[in-house]
Amino acid sequence: MKARFFLLAMLCFLVVGVGARADATKPVSKTGGPCEVDVIKDIAYYEGKDADPVKHKLDLYLPKGKKDFPILFFVHGGAWRGGDKKLYGKIGSVFAQNGVGMVAISYRLSPAVQHPAHVQDAARAFAWTVHNIAKHGGKADQIVLSGHSAGGHLVALLATDDSYLKAEKLSRENVKGVVPLSGVFTIRHTNRSESVFGKEESCKNASPMTHVQANLPPFLILYAENDLGDLGKQAGQMNKALQQAKGESECRMIKERDHVTIMRNIANEDDPATQAILEFLAKYTDLKLKTKEAK
Repeated sequence: MKARFFLLAMLCFLVVGVGARADATKPVSKTGGPCEVDVIKDIAYYEGKDADPVKHKLDLYLPKGKKDFPILFFVHGGAWRGGDKKLYGKIGSVFAQNGVGMVAISYRLSPAVQHPAHVQDAARAFAWTVHNIAKHGGKADQIVLSGHSAGGHLVALLATDDSYLKAEKLSRENVKGVVPLSGVFTIRHTNRSESVFGKEESCKNASPMTHVQANLPPFLILYAENDLGDLGKQAGQMNKALQQAKGESECRMIKERDHVTIMRNIANEDDPATQAILEFLAKYTDLKLKTKEAK
């Protein structure tokens, strides 16, 4: 992978917490709210002897007073080397305001760990969600995976290679859908990637494209018009592979966005990416959307 990819992806998690401006040319069309928001932070999802006191934690953003709501399980980006769940509060609140609970997770990072530690942590956090979200009002059988950049890679891998879910006594049947944003679907072996993924065979096994097959959950693949490197091309290739495997998949380019702003602007309810995710949730879960009155 090009050094520029890693540099900008690392920067992404630093700016995503900044409030985004509404896109005046793209008015809101649908809303699942309004709902007030409850926030619960720093829940340990793994407490084994080797648990990381910081990274094995997740945050919940919940529609206050609601029951049986769907869940967006979100994994942050940062080139597998940076990022943290705590920077996604604005985005978690937007989905909770729309009647969707969001689970934002952290996971161990390289160089302290290598693949498959990142995706194993994502699987552990997902298992916690399946087993515990009903206590917080969410529906355990209506969880959609989503993630940005490296997080998009991890949720796509979690859904396509079910060995990680099986290790947690779950399966891809527990996943209602997958929404990668500017995700990485093919890991190429380079000196740079080797520090995260190891040798060439490990890179191949870490690539979601390697595991595309029939009977996967539905995908909505989003990428930015001005995305990094070949991420737009990878998005199209992944979409095509999923469709050729007779899967449900849609690929959308978000105009006037780059690798950072595609994620940052989701903090706006009327952003086209936010609207696309809400529509996907409404299609595959019990989320009800209504047309929002024009201001």
